Amino acid sequence: MDNRRLFRVTATALAAAGLLIFGCTPTSGTSTSGTSGTTSSGTTASDPAALKKFYDQKLTWRACGTPGFQCATLKAPLDYAKPDGTEIKLAVARKKATGPGTRLGSLLVNPGGPGGSAIGYLQGYAGIGYPAPVRAQYDMAAIDPRGVARSEPVECLTGAEMDAYTQVDQTPDDQAEAGLLTASFKRFAQGCDKRSGDILPHVSTVEAARDMDIFRAALGDKKLSYVGASYGTFLGVTYAELFPERTGRLVLDGAMDPSLPARDLNRDQTAGFETAFQSFAQDCVKQPDCPLGSTSAAEVTTRMKAFFQTLDAKPVPTGESRPLGESLATTGVIAAMYDESAWPQLREALAAAMDGDGAPLLALADSYYERDGDGSYANLMYANSAVNCLDLPPAFTGPEEVTQALPSFEQASPVFGRGLAWASLNCAYWPTKATGTPHRIEAKGAAPIVVVGTTRDPATPYKWAQSLAAQLSSGTLLTYDGDGHTAYGRGSDCIDTAINTYLLDGTPPPNAKKCP
Repeated sequence: MDNRRLFRVTATALAAAGLLIFGCTPTSGTSTSGTSGTTSSGTTASDPAALKKFYDQKLTWRACGTPGFQCATLKAPLDYAKPDGTEIKLAVARKKATGPGTRLGSLLVNPGGPGGSAIGYLQGYAGIGYPAPVRAQYDMAAIDPRGVARSEPVECLTGAEMDAYTQVDQTPDDQAEAGLLTASFKRFAQGCDKRSGDILPHVSTVEAARDMDIFRAALGDKKLSYVGASYGTFLGVTYAELFPERTGRLVLDGAMDPSLPARDLNRDQTAGFETAFQSFAQDCVKQPDCPLGSTSAAEVTTRMKAFFQTLDAKPVPTGESRPLGESLATTGVIAAMYDESAWPQLREALAAAMDGDGAPLLALADSYYERDGDGSYANLMYANSAVNCLDLPPAFTGPEEVTQALPSFEQASPVFGRGLAWASLNCAYWPTKATGTPHRIEAKGAAPIVVVGTTRDPATPYKWAQSLAAQLSSGTLLTYDGDGHTAYGRGSDCIDTAINTYLLDGTPPPNAKKCP
């Protein structure tokens, strides 16, 4: 697989094994609507005086990472209700517009997660791989959201503890196994509270969106232009709700539906992974190296389920201390659902695992979890739970509710439903109470917002994009008829041209435009 595309897959992927909940956050009492009258510093009459020092701050840029990129540190209040209290330091980065053409300001990017590093995405893909005309006229910019990567990262477990967590059986067959799973969720939550208790109550999407507005002001932009993928769409639309008159050109690719409660989000996503797996299955039977059958997608599905059950009873060796059991194998398969270009790799990994070598499928799971070769983990998994569990009340409050919901999840996905239902229990034991509730977002007064949906997206089902575009007062829906997670920069000239035109001259595509 092309390295840039692999980076996009892992950066936008959500964490499996208990961390597949997408966050949605409306938080009462913390919103600040944008108003007219922006000053040269970016502050407005609606900004409390106590926030002025944050809006007026000057960034000190320095060279960092890949040549051509600059980094700086942005200050923001830990608690927006107490702006004179503790401050946090947020990592930001940019790559100046290359020219030719008129500079259009800054274009912020976010790959999703929550927990994906926006700076890593900027330096590894967007700043060098976005279409040249866009990079010519925009300063490409990113901020790692609070709690993520370089910005006061949430920490929860040691590498060895995380290894153990990712191997816990996600499809318990009896009360004893269910008890082991719930105990693992509790240990995870307790680890986060012990290591990151001060920041856990302050990593909501609303707060991250307010940080983005401070960054916008520090960059000298009157309005925010932004491309967000996956969870990044929710971050972007939250910004539009809080600051509609400061909203510039927003592209929300692989959109979430902020009106849905956690259980519905998880069940819809479960169905999305099933849709993606069926596309994989239909392709697999056409390939000479398909290890799951050659007659029909139904045969592939049956054999996939049977192999998961085999691994549940008897994991296969990987050449290291971690054998490949059902949980890690499921994660590896899910990882390949994000991009159809990973399907050949998945076929090879499944064939090897069925022949007694679990290492290739384990490598897919490790890339999904952002596990390094030395056994350490990036903080993607920890930030993912921290944001999601704060953004939305838990999908389930206990094992009994999961058991009752299993039929609907298994109907949504015969392959993944049981495991993803149990995975949705993780927020039930979170130490910090959720501050958000699901609601529709209209963002009245915002400029046109382009919402992009992929018809067979595994992680953000197409109907979510349809719903969000309909909710927004200025939303327009752009559809990619294809496979994989998100659409921009994935090979559709139709999609890329429509988005580039919007970013460069402000003209959104016609509503309901479809692209092959």
